[in-house]
Amino acid sequence: MHESRLFKIVYYLLDKGQATAPELAEKFEVSVRTIYRDIDALSGAGIPVYAEPGRNGGIHLMNNYVLDKAILSKEEKQEILTALQSINTTQNTNNSQTLQKLSAIFNVSSENWLEVDFSRWGNKLFDNNKFDLLKSAIIHCNCVKIIYANSYEVTSERVVHPLKLTYKAKAWYLKAFCTNKQDWRIFKLNRILDLEILNETFPHCVFPQPIDTAEEDYNLIVLRFPKEMAYRVYDEFDKTQVQQQANGDFIVSAKMPEDTWLIGFLLSFGTKVDVLSPIYLKEILAKQAKLIYEKNKS
Repeated sequence: MHESRLFKIVYYLLDKGQATAPELAEKFEVSVRTIYRDIDALSGAGIPVYAEPGRNGGIHLMNNYVLDKAILSKEEKQEILTALQSINTTQNTNNSQTLQKLSAIFNVSSENWLEVDFSRWGNKLFDNNKFDLLKSAIIHCNCVKIIYANSYEVTSERVVHPLKLTYKAKAWYLKAFCTNKQDWRIFKLNRILDLEILNETFPHCVFPQPIDTAEEDYNLIVLRFPKEMAYRVYDEFDKTQVQQQANGDFIVSAKMPEDTWLIGFLLSFGTKVDVLSPIYLKEILAKQAKLIYEKNKS
């Protein structure tokens, strides 16, 4: 705790420029006497910190001081390297040299404990390149022209202002402002069939926070799966939505939008799903399955 407080005092002085001992004492919830002991400890460790008396005085760091590695504990050094290692897992982030230099300066090795691949199986080059292009467009505020296939079976060309890449429910999405619709939109990356970075730029803005009412508007869907589908059940649903029966079957209760995505999702389970509620979904599934059969029978 003592070493951590010393680091925080230096950071605070770097940020604020100067502070009084009572101010630091209140900030770090210690006595003024403890703050002066900390200042002595920092000075003894070679940190150019000094106190000026008088009305306009206070505790300062020497002008142009850069935080030295000595003030960081071994754990803090490792945390910095681990954070950089996590960032480095995104393809082509170009911070490998930074990671190596800091590792050498700190005399601490950083294990490569995390690996991220943004591509789907068999589509590595295009998926990773798509991610990198969008990342660059977000950073530099470049407009992007995309060819997008939406969930209503419509493929269209759009120009968007990309704002953020986000990962949710096992898929990557692009949060952006769509100039065609003049509204905020979320695009699934896998459905972006092609993209082009434009020279045109846009003013930086923030994607609005969603109103947390969508799920309450959905109907409750109740499904039954046999025990051999455990791997899919826990892949697709949160354990709070799942109840296992005495015979091993799973009953899943979840609020979901009743659209073409839901029908396709349920069909992906084949004969291994039974719709318990709402009943009318059973008829819709049966009709779709019959159409699939008629189209593909030999």
